Amino acid sequence: MPVAPAEAGACFDDLASEAGLLVAVSGGPDSVALLALLADWAGGPGRPVLRAATVDHGLRAEAAAEAEEVAALCAGLGVAHETLRWLSSKPASGIQDAARRARYDLLTAAALRHGCTAIVTAHTLDDQAETLLMRLAHGSGPGGLAGMQPRSRRGAVDLVRPLLGIEKARLVATAERRGLPFTRDPSNADPRFERVRWRSLLPLLAEEGLGPARFGLFAARMARQEEALSQRAAEVLRQRRCCSQDADELRLDFRRLAEEPEEIVLRVLALALSEVSPAGDGYGRLERLEACGASLLEALQGGSTSRRTLAGCVLSLGANGVLVLRREGPRRRGVHPATS
Repeated sequence: MPVAPAEAGACFDDLASEAGLLVAVSGGPDSVALLALLADWAGGPGRPVLRAATVDHGLRAEAAAEAEEVAALCAGLGVAHETLRWLSSKPASGIQDAARRARYDLLTAAALRHGCTAIVTAHTLDDQAETLLMRLAHGSGPGGLAGMQPRSRRGAVDLVRPLLGIEKARLVATAERRGLPFTRDPSNADPRFERVRWRSLLPLLAEEGLGPARFGLFAARMARQEEALSQRAAEVLRQRRCCSQDADELRLDFRRLAEEPEEIVLRVLALALSEVSPAGDGYGRLERLEACGASLLEALQGGSTSRRTLAGCVLSLGANGVLVLRREGPRRRGVHPATS
């Protein structure tokens, strides 16, 4: 069933207060349907100005012509359009991840340039299902299994996914019903890419009752738990923080922190790490944080001290049960700070 204007309007209500919207249109059926629905909605009184952008990654010869087709469609809808080109050198491996990062960098820069406060994308319930499968296979924790969120922050703009609860087939039906021209990127069916391989499994999973709607419900429930656990971890961090005369360190009463469930201990550690080293790359895979937490808890239980490094920080557990986190200093070649 195509998406009706009233249904789309309900999805777009959250966008009404934005200063301007930049909709990302690849030329595929999902984004073309989003563009048309948004153009109808944005024509109402008091609605934000709508612009569109297409990213030409320079990976396919047909991409330039497809961007021109999107520009023509936008002209017919009365929406300003520009093509953004990824001109930097392309990596030999991990091309899809690199292209995704470049795409959002280009879209963010364009949004700021035109005074748009939100980038709108056409992610669907099917995209959510694929994302959850990939993250589950990669060992994500509850935060990752909350999936993509309807709204997230990217630098100075918001990334909004208003159609995240709608199945892809309905957007395809919308584009077809309206007679909108669209293209299909052949890379979306290339089994060399992980997301495509997971996508091919979705019909089989749906036959067993694990369809996109089930994945969406699972993500919503995980997001609800994630919010509750995050709030509790932030509260515990405030309670277990110790006073320190050194502004470059963070001290925790780890003995009392260890009284909390292990999940809260790990979350408090993650919050503390991000506070001490906010510009760091994070702790990486969840297993690294879990191993660090387990080591510290084991040392506390055994009455010994411990010294670990993680996420650009040195974590030192003293015999008094106080855990001190400091930003890691420069390493000497061949010598790891945790063993020096």
